[in-house]
Amino acid sequence: MIKKIILMGFVCLLSGTVYSQRNLNKLNLQPKEDTEVSPIVKEKVDEYAKKIDAIIQEEKKLMEAELLILQAKNLDKTEFDKQKSIIADRFSEKIDQRIEELGFDLDTVIQKQVRYSLLNSDVTSNEELKEKLLKKFRPTKNFAGYISYGIMNLTNNKADNSLDKNLGYAGNFEFGLKFNYQFGRTSPWGLISGIGFSWRTLNIDNNMFFMKDINADVFLANYDKNLSKSKLRTGYIIVPLGLQYNFSKVKNAGMDIQYRDYNNGFKIGANVYGGVKMATNNIIKGDGISDRGRENYQVNPFIYGGQFTVSYDDFSIFVKKDFGNFFKDNKFENDKALVFGVALWW
Repeated sequence: MIKKIILMGFVCLLSGTVYSQRNLNKLNLQPKEDTEVSPIVKEKVDEYAKKIDAIIQEEKKLMEAELLILQAKNLDKTEFDKQKSIIADRFSEKIDQRIEELGFDLDTVIQKQVRYSLLNSDVTSNEELKEKLLKKFRPTKNFAGYISYGIMNLTNNKADNSLDKNLGYAGNFEFGLKFNYQFGRTSPWGLISGIGFSWRTLNIDNNMFFMKDINADVFLANYDKNLSKSKLRTGYIIVPLGLQYNFSKVKNAGMDIQYRDYNNGFKIGANVYGGVKMATNNIIKGDGISDRGRENYQVNPFIYGGQFTVSYDDFSIFVKKDFGNFFKDNKFENDKALVFGVALWW
């Protein structure tokens, strides 16, 4: 009896979905391809629900006829209730028997719905199912957007220069597209590349600002009044190239098909990068001054370096280090960018 109750609950659930779906379709509120129930499953369940309803209605009419005959006997209430219960039990057993004779295969229907939920389409053969699975769980090859922000410092193995002594907060903001290329369906290894846009900002303290002399050499000068803002911001186009390793376990998709979820789980990556300068802005604001210069401040037109990243799902922490100087032509000699930061979707 419990199995019958479960079966009826399943039928009512899906038939209710079918009914509501048909009414929604009439109102053009939901296209057919957006349904979460397999069309084949809906058709079978709807057909089965109609047959059950027909059986119930037929037996209900027969039972009501017997109850009318029973009422005509003018029995006392106790005897009437007893006879009524006997009739109800007999018709309930008859309904159960007729429903069982319909031969509804619940396991087959559930299997079809599971396949549909997995693949979003009905499949009629194991060959077609395997083809769908191979397509769904193929190796990852895609472009994905990312965004990152890091705290930047300028490393220097020599004596502090004027920039080292007056450098305040420095940061690196970056966004772009990351290219993921998994080497195989179950491979933990993948190639990473892409393109990014990076803005590096040096904030200068102590009322100092970047200036150029008559020979166009850049240096830090002191402003005789208060400066509320003194920063040098440089934009680069960045291209990374490296490898990523994913520690997630190999999963079984069925039909002897295994795969590894390359984008999720715990990952580590290492890459080199190179970049070309877009523009530099020297921004100065304070008492009696407000200026934004887009000139050449001897910032290196090319950057290159290495990055190490640790990720879990969409969140990453990273460290990157330039191999070349932040400024060219020995300006603020040997200052190299070192960035610690966080990223999303890297």
